[in-house]
Amino acid sequence: MPLVAVRGVSRIFANGVQALGGATLDIEAGEFLSVLGPSGCGKSTLLRLIAGLASPTAGTIEWSKGEWPGGKPDLGFVFQEPTLMPWATALANVALPLKLHGVARSEREARAAEALDHVGLKGFERTWPRELSGGMKMRVSIARALVTGPKLLLMDEPFAALDEITRHRLNADLLALWERSRITVVFVTHSVFESVFLSQRIAVMAARPGRIVSELKIAAPYPRTEAFRTSADYAAHCRLVSTHLSEAMAAA
Repeated sequence: MPLVAVRGVSRIFANGVQALGGATLDIEAGEFLSVLGPSGCGKSTLLRLIAGLASPTAGTIEWSKGEWPGGKPDLGFVFQEPTLMPWATALANVALPLKLHGVARSEREARAAEALDHVGLKGFERTWPRELSGGMKMRVSIARALVTGPKLLLMDEPFAALDEITRHRLNADLLALWERSRITVVFVTHSVFESVFLSQRIAVMAARPGRIVSELKIAAPYPRTEAFRTSADYAAHCRLVSTHLSEAMAAA
């Protein structure tokens, strides 16, 4: 059984808008999966349902009992905005989930410092959010999502608002984190180029209602460097994924 199995999930909002209709998707343990689609196709809604932040109107989301002792999902969530507490240092922001779990101060600060080190922010522990760039704020947000050691990391277009240079750098750093930990990642994006660079597999969504219409494997080996971005293999994958995305938009 996959780590998470989304089966025929629909979501209708109180105003009658149907964001999802019969979405079905398997999430395998340890994989890097991107969910690709145009704005408004239900990508973020799907991610929030997986996270348990909302409930499906119909269908089920099943968790592998063998992977989740006690049946409780162990996950981290990175939103489109960093959502940092402006009155707290980077260290305190990252330590917050541990504080909420009752972890002792010395332990949570040590673990938060280690998480910041893993995202390239060693030495910025006592820095305030207002003193950080957009990319650095997102690194803090990623560290906060990882500090509890989750098995599943959900990321909702985390780099969409960043400039291209910063976005490329964070893409590479995220892959390095994933290769080191082999955490399961579900990454929502509307960028063909980003999805191809990052993913082992891409699920393409169509809208009205939102649903998975195709899945593609990206067989290029890791690590993926900047040389991959300029390779013929990368270009070929991008063309194929673009074709599937165009077909999904036409289907809507």
